[in-house]
Amino acid sequence: MTRLTVESVNTAIIDLPLRRQHRFSSLTIDHQSYVLVRVRTAEGIEGIGEAVVPGGPWWGGESIEGIKVAIDTYLGPCLTGRDATQVESLRREMDRLVHGNPFAKASVEMALFDAWGKALGVPVYDLFGGLYRETIPVTWALGADDAKVVIDEIEGKLDAGLHASFKLKMGAEAPARDVARVLDVTRALAKRTSLRVDLNCAWDELAATRWLPELEAGGIELVEQPVPGWNVDALARLSALLQIPIMADESVWSPQDAFSLARAAAADVFALKIPKSGGLTMVRRVADIAAAAGIGCHGGTTIESSIGTAASAQLYGALPEVTEGSELFGPLLLADDVVAEGLEYRDGNLHVPSGPGIGVTLDEDKVRHYTRE
Repeated sequence: MTRLTVESVNTAIIDLPLRRQHRFSSLTIDHQSYVLVRVRTAEGIEGIGEAVVPGGPWWGGESIEGIKVAIDTYLGPCLTGRDATQVESLRREMDRLVHGNPFAKASVEMALFDAWGKALGVPVYDLFGGLYRETIPVTWALGADDAKVVIDEIEGKLDAGLHASFKLKMGAEAPARDVARVLDVTRALAKRTSLRVDLNCAWDELAATRWLPELEAGGIELVEQPVPGWNVDALARLSALLQIPIMADESVWSPQDAFSLARAAAADVFALKIPKSGGLTMVRRVADIAAAAGIGCHGGTTIESSIGTAASAQLYGALPEVTEGSELFGPLLLADDVVAEGLEYRDGNLHVPSGPGIGVTLDEDKVRHYTRE
């Protein structure tokens, strides 16, 4: 039996530039920051993980700086001397010691799984029942930019054969103007590709009831989180109103959220995210509930580097419930990365890495270069 005794847990903040600005409903970013987590064991194994929030604390409440403090001060010390393979027990210990903070906990758990897989010489997907799919379709997400900018970017991706579906961010403008912008895009491209939108909770139910049918009629194929996450009743009414699927993201953080949404028939698809739910094990539980309710799952993103993207691919590649593709485009949006060998993207798909652990190794020179002083 493999035993891995945690000797230390160390963190560093990494700042990586983007290829282009990415505009959310609340802010625009030109770089993405990460907490790199290293779990070292007495047996000489190092597991790596990462914490990432999309642009800052506006989305999930945690900040990169706060995540580092939480790990350094509380989560890391509570693991020292413990067996890294006892992930479920260590998760409960972290939950006992620290309320909330799912992004911080997810990064530590990721590093534990990486160390465990490396010790056994197997990919993490083997720890979740084995590989179900070798490739995962990747939707390309665009910021809430002007229609011409969006159309040009999508046409470039289509001409290169890189992606078969695209998601447009909304919510940065008044609804009427925002919808007009998106309909300009659908008129130009809806016959060539699959287009969906993400509101990031920007509208209230009245605005969503008024404008979502126009997006549906204009060729949008899926709507993600049009109303605030707490408003499950509104999501249910909107799901009944539309023929196209509604995907819940900010409404589904935990298995308990998944159960409530399923019971209310409030979503057709769940957006899974390892940081949002607090780790791989919790995402698996959300997916189990989705499967029991006949709800599809989509592999979401918080703009991970190749570290978090590899971990997500390991899990989504093992879960039959991930029937609705993914948005694991993070490394493609970054101008640089901190891994020795990049992930394989081809023909609109991400190929699940097959190396031990999460399947990537660090480029230590780049880690040093991008580490925040």
